[in-house]
Amino acid sequence: MTTTASASPFLPLAVRYCSRDPVGGAHALEGLPEERAMEVLEALNGHQLERLLPHLSPAFVSAVATAVTPERLAPVLGTGGPEVCAAVLLSLPADRRQEFLETLPEELRESMRELLTFPEDSAGRVMKTDYSAFRDDLTVEEAVDRLRRPGPMRRTPSNVFVVNERRQLVGVIPMRDLLLADEDTLLRDIMTRDVISVSPFDDAATALRTLSGRGFTSLPVVDAQNHLLGVVRATQLLAGAQETATQNLQTLFGVGRDERAFSPVGFCLRKRLPWLHINLATAFLAASVVAVFEDVIARITVLAVYLPVVAGQGGNAGAQSLAVVMRGLVMREIPHNQVRRLLVKEGVIGLVNGLVVGLVTAAIAWLWNGNPYLGVVIGLAMIVNLTAAGLSGAAIPVVMKRMGLDPAQSSSIVLTTVTDVIGFFAFLGFAVLLQDQLV
Repeated sequence: MTTTASASPFLPLAVRYCSRDPVGGAHALEGLPEERAMEVLEALNGHQLERLLPHLSPAFVSAVATAVTPERLAPVLGTGGPEVCAAVLLSLPADRRQEFLETLPEELRESMRELLTFPEDSAGRVMKTDYSAFRDDLTVEEAVDRLRRPGPMRRTPSNVFVVNERRQLVGVIPMRDLLLADEDTLLRDIMTRDVISVSPFDDAATALRTLSGRGFTSLPVVDAQNHLLGVVRATQLLAGAQETATQNLQTLFGVGRDERAFSPVGFCLRKRLPWLHINLATAFLAASVVAVFEDVIARITVLAVYLPVVAGQGGNAGAQSLAVVMRGLVMREIPHNQVRRLLVKEGVIGLVNGLVVGLVTAAIAWLWNGNPYLGVVIGLAMIVNLTAAGLSGAAIPVVMKRMGLDPAQSSSIVLTTVTDVIGFFAFLGFAVLLQDQLV
């Protein structure tokens, strides 16, 4: 056991090194005993931890978690953000994971439960986290030395996975090749880079077909950013297939949580009526916009013909954007720091769609009614509405999710309201500006 005098210069040096070089600091920490590494983690401030934690392997932090109490590690995990915290918790046994969840702040705990939950009959439901993964800049000697240490591994691995400094899967090494390689060789120089992997959201049947087609006994599971989450093995997939068959049999007998074809009338009404009232309120909101321009529509009656066209195109464009973003949220393909980029992309797509559709609609309106100004009005309205539809289709589910609401249940109602209100206001507003040419 080291004395306080000998330990005192170690911590300042370690903290300074981790702060200056997070990648190198993570590498060095993984070579320390778990208790000593925990001392360093506790000595770092929030900013330093935020930079360091993404470079630590979840397997190493899991080993630290087995050596300390949840109360000591929870503040450290909370600093790393939801994704890092979830990656670490996934590598813990189920009972240990629950202990750590209970020590986290309520908001972070809810985020963790969402990130740790995968759909029924998916690879994420049956994957295991007792795998070996090492950084690509380790030597063979360092990797073998770490394999020899006591840890959470419950079985002898047949392969060693290789990750980069951002914990992304970059290669795999058969155990035999690792043991026969020269000790000074870097893992990146002997790994196989062509790694077949599956998403945690892929259904178990797809993973099983991949396994059987390739002759593998296990497959790595990665998220949308290619971070290694776990492995699925043939035995687990077969067991999962049996469980799914049993669940499907239960479904035939009406076992389920939500509404079914013959659910009680009262239950169905409680589920449906509130949303019908919300939809009614939003419809009146869109109608109130039209009412503002009632005099213009009365004088230029042809405008009423094109109102459904504007609303329909806006709704369809917004629904396209909404579908893509909703899938991205479910598949966790949208990191928090990429939301702005997503909004810009969908806004640009909406603008280009608006320009193209607006030109086509303007030409049709001109030829149909013989008035080029009517074509200008509806063309400009299409550009405005489809741009707004692209932006709102992307923004609404993201905002609702951050507010703790279910995007799948209410995003479409909000989107329809936005596209109708903006579409009607743009179309009738441009008509007012050009009303002398439209009469």
